[in-house]
Amino acid sequence: MAESDAELAERLAAAAGAILLDLRGKGDLDGKALGQAGDEAANAMLCREIRAARPDDALLSEEEKDNVARCGQSRVWIVDPLDGTREYGEGRDDWAVHVALAVDGVASVGAVALPGLGLTLTSAAPAPLQPANTPLKMLVSRTRPAAEAVFVAERLGAELLAMGSAGAKAMAVVRGEADIYLHTGGQYEWDNCAPVAVAQAAGLHVSRVDGSPLRYNNADTYLPDLLICRAELAGEVLRLAAEFSPD
Repeated sequence: MAESDAELAERLAAAAGAILLDLRGKGDLDGKALGQAGDEAANAMLCREIRAARPDDALLSEEEKDNVARCGQSRVWIVDPLDGTREYGEGRDDWAVHVALAVDGVASVGAVALPGLGLTLTSAAPAPLQPANTPLKMLVSRTRPAAEAVFVAERLGAELLAMGSAGAKAMAVVRGEADIYLHTGGQYEWDNCAPVAVAQAAGLHVSRVDGSPLRYNNADTYLPDLLICRAELAGEVLRLAAEFSPD
C-alpha cells in the first residue's frame, strides 16, 4: 500500500530527529556549529526524501533557496529541519522538526517531532486534549516574551511558561502542558505550518492574532503573528489581544 501523506510526514520528521540526536550525541560539535551542522544534515535528508516520494509537489524549506514558482502549485511541503537551533546547540529538549503539507494554502497535514522527548505528534493521530490548567498557563519565548502575550496573561491571571522553539511551544498546548501560545514577534511559514496542522487536528483554535485564518504558500513567507489555544479561550484571548496598545 502506498505511503499516505501523513505517514510520510511522520516518518520523515522522526528520521530527521534521529539524525539530529545522533549528531549531537557524538559530542564533536556544540553551540552554533552544532546547530548549523544539524540544520544541514536534517535538511538534506528531508528534501531528498520528499522529492523522491512526491516529485510532483512543491517544496519550501527554511534551509533551501526559495523558488516562488511553488505559488502556482496546489500542494507544497513546508519544512523546518531544526526549529530551535539555539536550544538544540545548548543540549536542551525544547526543539523540534517540522514536516507539513499545505494544500491550497491550508495547513492540511503535519508532523512535529520532539526528539529530545522521544515524541512525534501528527495531524493524523491527535491525542485527546487534557483538562485546562489551573491557573491557566501561557507560553512565551525564552529570549523575547511578546508584550501582547504578557498583557493578555496578566488579565487572564495566567502563568507565563518560557520555552524554546515554536514547535515545542505549540506541542506543549497540544499535550496539555499549557493552554495558550500567543506570538506576535514574527515567524515564517516553516515555523508554524506543521504545528498548526497538528494543533487544529487536536481540536485547538488556530488563527492570526486578529482572528483571521493562517494561509500558507505565499510569495512572502513572513507571518507576523499566531495564536494557538484551547477553543474555549479563543474569544477572550482575541478580545484582549485587540485591546493591547504599546506604550
